[in-house]
Amino acid sequence: MNEKMIKISIERIEQTIFLIRGQKVLLDADLAQLYGVETKILNKAVKRNLDRFPEDFMFQLTAEEAENLRFQIGTSKKQRGGRRYLPYAFAERLGCDVFKSLFWDIER
Repeated sequence: MNEKMIKISIERIEQTIFLIRGQKVLLDADLAQLYGVETKILNKAVKRNLDRFPEDFMFQLTAEEAENLRFQIGTSKKQRGGRRYLPYAFAERLGCDVFKSLFWDIER
């Protein structure tokens, strides 16, 4: 991977980090996109492997948080084909290593 690709990847990741409940987090849809899987696949895999993660690594947004975020990033309303469920937020401090191992299992 060349430096330009690495820089774009880092910039892309930085753009998906939000401050919610005083924590830097990545949303499930953004993580799924980074790993090339559907959001529902990511969420199912995480729920099946909760023992691999620290207890405080994720939380589900409230309806109010999701609505505020929708205004910030311009996501569509569920009546227009948007999300049907409240998104999950994953602690940015967790890093990618745990998710890499998680998706290694999915691909096998």
